[in-house]
Order: sequence, then C-alpha cells, then structure tokens
Amino acid sequence: MAAPSKIKGIKKARIGFYSAGLCTYWNQFEGLYDRLMGYNRFMEEKLSEFGEVFNFGMVDTEVKGREAGEYFNANNVDIVFSHAATYYTSACLLPIHQINKAPVIILNLQPTPEMNYAKVGTGDWLAYCVGCSIPEIANAFNRAQIPYRAVNGLLGLSKTPDIAVSDEVTCDRPEAIKAWKEIEEWCMAASVKRTLQHARFGFLGGYYSGMLDMYSDFTMLQAQTGIDVEVLEMCDLEKYLREVSPEDVQKKMQAVEDFFTISGDSPSDPIAKAPTKEQLEWSCKVAAAQEKMVIDRDLDSLSYYYHGQDGGYYEQIQSGFIVGHSLLTAAGVPCAGEGDIKTALAMKICDILGTGGSFCEIIAADFNRNTMILGHDGPFHFAISNGKPILRGMGVYHGKKGSGVSVEAKVLSGDVTTLGVTQTGEGRLKFVVSEGESTNDPILMNGNTSTHIRFPLNPAEYMDKWFVEAPTHHCALSVGHNEKLFRKVSELMGIQMATV
Repeated sequence: MAAPSKIKGIKKARIGFYSAGLCTYWNQFEGLYDRLMGYNRFMEEKLSEFGEVFNFGMVDTEVKGREAGEYFNANNVDIVFSHAATYYTSACLLPIHQINKAPVIILNLQPTPEMNYAKVGTGDWLAYCVGCSIPEIANAFNRAQIPYRAVNGLLGLSKTPDIAVSDEVTCDRPEAIKAWKEIEEWCMAASVKRTLQHARFGFLGGYYSGMLDMYSDFTMLQAQTGIDVEVLEMCDLEKYLREVSPEDVQKKMQAVEDFFTISGDSPSDPIAKAPTKEQLEWSCKVAAAQEKMVIDRDLDSLSYYYHGQDGGYYEQIQSGFIVGHSLLTAAGVPCAGEGDIKTALAMKICDILGTGGSFCEIIAADFNRNTMILGHDGPFHFAISNGKPILRGMGVYHGKKGSGVSVEAKVLSGDVTTLGVTQTGEGRLKFVVSEGESTNDPILMNGNTSTHIRFPLNPAEYMDKWFVEAPTHHCALSVGHNEKLFRKVSELMGIQMATV
C-alpha cells in the first residue's frame, strides 16, 4: 500500500567537509597530496547522498584552518565532518571550530584493513596513519571546550588507487558499512535540526483540560527546537470548510477507499459500528478543509483539541477530525490529539527520519504475552500499518465530546522504537526512548489503534523504569530500532535523552 504524496518535504542537512594533513609532507612525498585528495573526492560523493556538501578541501596549515572556519560560516553548515587524511597538527584544525560552531564529527577511516608490510614505504604509510592525530585533536578540543564525536573504521573504497601497494577495496567490510551508517545517521540528525528550525507547528483549539503533562510554554518550545507555533482557532478551520467543493469531497472519498477498509459493526463493542455514508462524507469534507488549512498556513505539524458545548457546530466539525488527520500524518504533517504539541514534535522527528511516528499511549499490559499494548483513539500513521487500517463509526468518543469515524489499526510487526518528548521541572525538553518488538497479536475491535510491543523487560519491570523518567502519557511509535539515531538527534539539538 503506497502512502499519500508528501505535503511537506524535509530540509536536507548542509554538510561541511574537509580533509586534514600536514603541508610539510607534500614536497617530501610525491603523489601523496593527490592521493589524499582522491579520498576526499570519494567521501564528498558519498556525503552528497545525505545532504548538500560544502567541501573546503585540504586543511594543512593554521591559515587554512581559519579560512575553512569562515567558509563554513559563510555557507551556514549544520554539521562538519573532519577527515583525518594523514597526520596533522591540531593547531591547524582548532581555529576552524573556534570560528565555526557547527557540531564536528572526526572521521578516522583507514583506507586499508592491512598494510602490505613488504612493500609499504613512508609515503604509503602516511596515507594509512590516519588515527595518529585523533588523540591529539581530541585533547585540544577538550581543552578548548569544543564538543566532538568520532567515527572509526574503514574508508569503503570499491577500487584500489593506482598509486597504492596495499589492497584498499573495503566497501563490503563491516567496518566500512558501520562507519558510513553512522555518518548517514549524523546527517539525518542534522536534517532533523534544520527542518525543525524552519517548521511551523499549528496548535488548534486548546489542551485537554486537566492533562497537566501536556501543557508547555510555546516560547520554550521555540527556544529549544526552533519551531514556530501558530495558534489556530476552530473558526479558522471553519473558514476553510466553507471553501470545500463537492470535487474536494470526492477526492478525499477516493483516498479513504484507497487507504482504509470500511468496517462493519464491531463484534465486541456496541459503540463501534459500521460508519454511515453521512459520517464518511462529513469526515471527507472536514479532511479536505484540514488539508486546505495546512497548505495555506504552511504547517509542518498540527496538535489539536476542541471541547465545546453539546451539539455545537464546532463539535460537529471535530467529529470528522480523525480521518483527515490520519491522511495528513501519512503525508508528512503529523497530527497529535489532545493538544499534545510535544508528541507532535516526537512524531515529526520520526517522520523526518523516515521511521513513521504514530500517536500512542499505554492501553494495557498483557502479562501472558509479556507485552505492553500501545495505541490511541486518534490519528494513525498508516504508512507503517500492518495492513489497511479499519474505519469504524463511534457512537461516542470516550472522554470527549461527540461521535464520528475513528481508525482501528496496528503497526507492522518487527523492530520498533518509542520516542516520547517530555518536559523536566527545570523547563527543559527530554527524550524518553525504548526499543522493542511489535508482535502480530490480537487487538480490541473498538475503533482504536493498538499494537502489542515486547520490550526486553517484562511489563512490570519496564514500567518501573519508564515511569521514573517522568514521561508524558503519550509518545510516538516508530518502526526500526532507532535508539542510536534518536540519540544523535538529541545530541545535536542539546536535548537530554533517557533510554529505558
């Protein structure tokens, strides 16, 4: 099942890159500089798969270091990869990162797994002694209070250069594959940060009254993530609803038929019925209005909740929310209910990374299956659905006003990771992350999304550790084991992270 086309794309990272060496070597060893710049061009090509690359070239003097720092500032890079091409003095590199404040990742990637000891001379050896300067620059960065990370492994060439006397084909070596996966993850994390810095999050209506963990300061959110929060009212959405044409409704009805299964009555829950034609048409009309609002207001995400008077028109509008918000979530505009803008942030991070991000909370524990059941009565990210989600007509939205059409589904079986975004007593955002396995076990037929998750700990032990981290009661559920990826995002954004 193909997902809807994306309404909002992501902003790829602006990647700074340079190789580091020692200018004294170039006249001493013919061909060494050109050989190292060949490695540089290979790495630039690989990095270009992950973002827009700004390659300064070789930094081999303190003067070049200052020039490189200004070059990266001029190009507004999000992250800088420092390639140890051979030995270099740390004095060449320190000025770069004193001038440019983007996070720096040191690349210690050896071209060959083993030197040809019978043939390698000093010139060859200097192309391989790439780890020699890493302790030196690590010490200098530490004393200069410049944060740094390192990726260690093999370069990953698919062809040995003519000048080399050792075998440099390492593209299939695990040390190269792992290194380039780490590099890609750093670039993806930088893309998250850049995308959020340019993102607009809509906040429609208000918070669910009394859910104290939901409440957040919008200024705090912008200060720590860069997102702009646009406060919207139901009358804003109602304006777009008046603009919806019959053709718009028909288009959404086609999307519903393409992406959902229309249910019959639930065999177990008397309030979950087959949706009526009128309910489906209304949900499609509201979905068309939601999409118009998202496009017109240039929104990247939306959190929403409306609690009005019984029988009011706005209550009727919100009765059609879930279908449209599910379609928007799959189209790259994650939507979180109950006004939970922090979980909307978690969902957006997952979506930028291509890992889904469905709106969840604890439904129950299954102690016989050793699983936690996570889900919600709101929108679902059906791009990561185990089959077509089911639409059910709900006689009542439990705990909320009104009735309407809801989504019943579960996430694909296999590796999953939850990402919760909570707020500490000091007003700082915090990630709470757990890796587990989604299992294809029975779920309730009550119009809610739910998925069994087996974590490494049994349910009671897992909750013991989870609750200590003071999470919110919502989180985003992503596909894949993404703890290391989320940790890179947390480091680049300066957000604390706990793993349970």
